[in-house]
Amino acid sequence: KIMANTVSEIDRNMKILIVDDFATMRKIVRTLFERLGFHKIGEAEDGVDALSKLRATPFDFIVSDWNMPNMNGLELVKKVRSEGTHQKTPIIMITTEGGKGEVIIALKAGVNNYIVKPFNAEVLKEKLDGVIKK
Repeated sequence: KIMANTVSEIDRNMKILIVDDFATMRKIVRTLFERLGFHKIGEAEDGVDALSKLRATPFDFIVSDWNMPNMNGLELVKKVRSEGTHQKTPIIMITTEGGKGEVIIALKAGVNNYIVKPFNAEVLKEKLDGVIKK
């Protein structure tokens, strides 16, 4: 078990947006963040929903699934990086696509880090730490 105090130098008040078309997956990711001590969490069910929420509210961190209807995670990343107030907001992509090709595509589009499903709080913490410390 991970205790919340193991995440170092991270502002636990930062607002996190979780983007995934599966409500169950959003709940799992939310629970992992809560275990790490984060409680300001918003949810969006696809890229279109996420963009409207990002336009309405400042978020400090975005965690997005890759495969979603309407607007997928890669399209969302490209949109966020090209317009609006979240161009520099850290983004972690969550996906079942573990191939090197997808990683390169995601990084070129502006993703800060990448998590392959399934994952746990330890993996999420490592990726968060890696992005925040850069």
